[in-house]
Amino acid sequence: MELNEGIHLAYCTNIHRGEGWAETFQTLKDYTLRVRDKVCSDRPYAIGLRLGHLAALELNESRSDNLKIFREWLDKNNCYVFTVNGFPYGQFHGARVKEQVYRPDWTDQSRVDYTNLLFDILVKLLPPGIAGSVSTLPGSFKEFISDDGAQGDTIIENVSKSADHIVKLIEKTGSDLHLGLEPEPLGWFENTAETIDFFDRFRASKGNAYDNVLGVNYDTCHLAVEFESAKDALTALQNKNIRISKIHLSSALRLSPDHHSLKALKEFEDDVYLHQVIAKSNDGSLRRYRDLPDALDARAEYGEIEDQEWRVHFHIPLHSVPGNHFNDTRDHIEDTLALLSSDPSICKHLEMETYTWEVLPSDMQSGDVVEQLVKEYEWTLERMKGIGLV
Repeated sequence: MELNEGIHLAYCTNIHRGEGWAETFQTLKDYTLRVRDKVCSDRPYAIGLRLGHLAALELNESRSDNLKIFREWLDKNNCYVFTVNGFPYGQFHGARVKEQVYRPDWTDQSRVDYTNLLFDILVKLLPPGIAGSVSTLPGSFKEFISDDGAQGDTIIENVSKSADHIVKLIEKTGSDLHLGLEPEPLGWFENTAETIDFFDRFRASKGNAYDNVLGVNYDTCHLAVEFESAKDALTALQNKNIRISKIHLSSALRLSPDHHSLKALKEFEDDVYLHQVIAKSNDGSLRRYRDLPDALDARAEYGEIEDQEWRVHFHIPLHSVPGNHFNDTRDHIEDTLALLSSDPSICKHLEMETYTWEVLPSDMQSGDVVEQLVKEYEWTLERMKGIGLV
């Protein structure tokens, strides 16, 4: 939906299963329209579309009418697409994802081809006068990088190939299009400093010509897990003239790691997603763990380590107070929205992204997934109304 100051808000449909186009389209009919009816039935409703590689190929298949049918469905139901989540390339639910969500990474031509395909589809769906964004991974996963020089150069070259493709689409269509790379714990660049280093390196190689089409997908969960403040992070990115392509509104788990909270934390272990943990010691230093079981195992082995706080990359519903020895990072979201209120030009694309519905502990699941999404809209819109953005 379009809010004040030309800001568009949607939820990301990566919360639903859907690898091929038929399944993806069915989830829009089964769930997204029900959410629309409850939160935005009287005006155009925005969709934050997740398209995996297979779904994108099938949607754009020249020998089918899939894209034509989808556009007609959007018009009929007063819906529009302004952003696409292009981070997960393959299967994202119901099987082990973990670090595989980074494959193929930006060292691989297939990541370029997939991202370009998403923009090809997006320009055919965008309403007139509305910008289009695609979010993607931060180059690679740190573990995949054995030669930062050579692999980093390949990443820069491949990202610039997609940037060239976007520029050509802009010239052809006149649309404002931009790609947002998404810092994430243990990504090739994961925090603000590393993100700035990447853009400095990119510009040293390619110049500033891509500044308007290449930016950052700022995920409030990810940067909160990094113990960063929204004000410091966003100000630093703006000072370097790095475009904020999209903001993911998402919340992470935080806790004081005592015996009771660590025991309860085991409920959040799952075999599907990677739940990186960053621990802050009493001296202020940070330690990073690849996944939640690694952090719990390390604490069991080195029980004498006293940490001030743990933050866990586990997206929890925006409206949900986790309780049971846990807190959340919604303060980072609220700080982000406050900054946006003071300067709406920071970013026009907002997307609520809580994809973990299927692996949430049962006491955090609100009825069915539609009920959860409606409550997330209510929480977000209430706060945006309070600062004049609704």
